[in-house]
Amino acid sequence: MYNWRLTLGILTTSTILMSASYTMLIPFLPMYLIEELGVQTADVNWWSSIIFSCTFVISGIMAPIWGALADRKSRKLMALRAAFCLSISYLLGAFVQGPWELFWLRIFQGFSAGLWPATLAIMSAQAPKQRLGLCMGVMQAALTAGGVLGPLIGGLLAEFFGMRSTFMLAGGALFLITLVLAFCVKDKQTPKPQTQATKASGRALLRTPVIQRMLLTAGVCQMTVLMTQPVLPMYIAELYGQMEGIVLIAGIVFSIVGISGVIASPCWGILGQSWGFRPVLYLSLFFSGIFGVVQAIPDTLTSFTVLRFIGGLAFAGIFPAINAVITQSTDPSDRGRVFGYSYAAQQFGCVLGPLAGGVLATYCGNHAVIAASGAVLFPLVALLYLRRPKQASPASGSPIDHK
Repeated sequence: MYNWRLTLGILTTSTILMSASYTMLIPFLPMYLIEELGVQTADVNWWSSIIFSCTFVISGIMAPIWGALADRKSRKLMALRAAFCLSISYLLGAFVQGPWELFWLRIFQGFSAGLWPATLAIMSAQAPKQRLGLCMGVMQAALTAGGVLGPLIGGLLAEFFGMRSTFMLAGGALFLITLVLAFCVKDKQTPKPQTQATKASGRALLRTPVIQRMLLTAGVCQMTVLMTQPVLPMYIAELYGQMEGIVLIAGIVFSIVGISGVIASPCWGILGQSWGFRPVLYLSLFFSGIFGVVQAIPDTLTSFTVLRFIGGLAFAGIFPAINAVITQSTDPSDRGRVFGYSYAAQQFGCVLGPLAGGVLATYCGNHAVIAASGAVLFPLVALLYLRRPKQASPASGSPIDHK
């Protein structure tokens, strides 16, 4: 008998460490390039862009491949592969001597990715049908919590112990995840051999309307998150009225959305279990759109921060609902593959978001980027609502809805 609560606790802790490891390097990457790797200040934005985005491109391409292997072989084995390879890549990051070495290391990290979809697949297989929403919400909250803690931890470590030590800690955290997964998590899965029917099943997933809509939603929502990142520090500086202390202020404002997400994600998951995950998805998208647009209105930093916190409460319902709908709509033997597709969609959203935000900011200004990140969600929720299945699926997680 599998203890789903124990598995949820272990995977939640692992997800926090994983997410924190990914994000703790973000605050000082440009400074690492300049001070440690000898990049000229005039070139640092270019290097930061390609080093940051190359991982998303490669991991987006590889995620469905790793997901298919997880279904055929073992999801736990794929999770162990991802965690161990990532730990090695981060440890090596502490010893690189030039920007090209860091670039190729980030490429390797892209090939190593796949830990998050693997852990989602393991949890979705063990979660009781009546607790699916809670489990997806808690897992998403853990991912968000790690995203909040990572930059704060990374900034403090870089300040007091040096930037290279942060790479070492990130690698150590991921190696700890590898050990925990190896000895404490059981994979409730019967691997299926590779057959023509299996190949056809993979292609059929991408032709399934509900899967197509969820992948589109995941990609667009991730794109809206990354749209604002290139302009948000300068936008915050405009509202703050000065540049002194802006790094700390920007970090706090960045983390506000994550804090609200940690609070709200489990609540949205429980609500989806009662109401149905599609209505929760529509509501969270609609209110995220409203607060995204409204954020461009305030002319004071306090008002902007409050609206970001409220918007974060709304946005927190999106990905748990997407993951639950995917779980409802697929056979358990295809979960690794389909969560790999979802992760790939999000990674490509991560690539497109900063590009779209940068172009919009150049020609229309920072306010337009903030407003657009919310406005783009309105046509998305309209599409989802108009194309919704005629017969609502239960909130139990039964894979019966493929429309």
